[in-house]
Amino acid sequence: MNTVDAKRVLETALICASQPLPLRELRMLFDDALGSDTLKTLLLDLQHEWAQRGVELVQVASGWRFQSRPEMRVYLDRLHPEKPPRYSRATLETLAIIAYRQPVTRGDIEDIRGVTVNSLIIKQLEDRGWVEVIGHRETVGRPALLATTRQFLDDLGLSSLDQLPALEEPAVQERLMASLSQEPDPAQALLPELAASAEPSAAQDAAVLADDLASDLLPAVPFLDLKP
Repeated sequence: MNTVDAKRVLETALICASQPLPLRELRMLFDDALGSDTLKTLLLDLQHEWAQRGVELVQVASGWRFQSRPEMRVYLDRLHPEKPPRYSRATLETLAIIAYRQPVTRGDIEDIRGVTVNSLIIKQLEDRGWVEVIGHRETVGRPALLATTRQFLDDLGLSSLDQLPALEEPAVQERLMASLSQEPDPAQALLPELAASAEPSAAQDAAVLADDLASDLLPAVPFLDLKP
């Protein structure tokens, strides 16, 4: 099979697929006659060929897929005028902490934000398919460890967590990551005043993370809306 025909097969399979297709499944199209490196080259060629269209070929965590470009959202929304799910500031901050710190417990999130996490927030993220329990910390009560899912990356058009937006201010990122790397002290009570401190705090930095996540990625998700 020549290159042109192979790209036609790939293009057809990806357009007709309802989910992203990983390389191992794409190789099945050719009875493993084409190796992974060859397939990647063909996919990159296809990606270039679709560069000027309203639909783009992207690689996400689960594989390769065609999707509409973010700038097409305003037009596509007219076909589906129903309101998408809306997420609060607390939900975004919780999601940002899980995404950047994972695996994380509910107690870790509360220590960082300085407030109690509503169970409905965690459930909302789990129901959305963005967060899941991947284990339990070996400590008193064996709290659940939360992490983001492949669905989270797929919905945001990312192939790995390394593509999450970085903070604009390196000093803020450094403070947040330093605070997240510290094991929480179970004997220390929550400090609600942390968020109101005049000095930069982990809670304030978590809010910045949420802003970056919301402004850089979430608006591109066509079925997502954000509360102001």
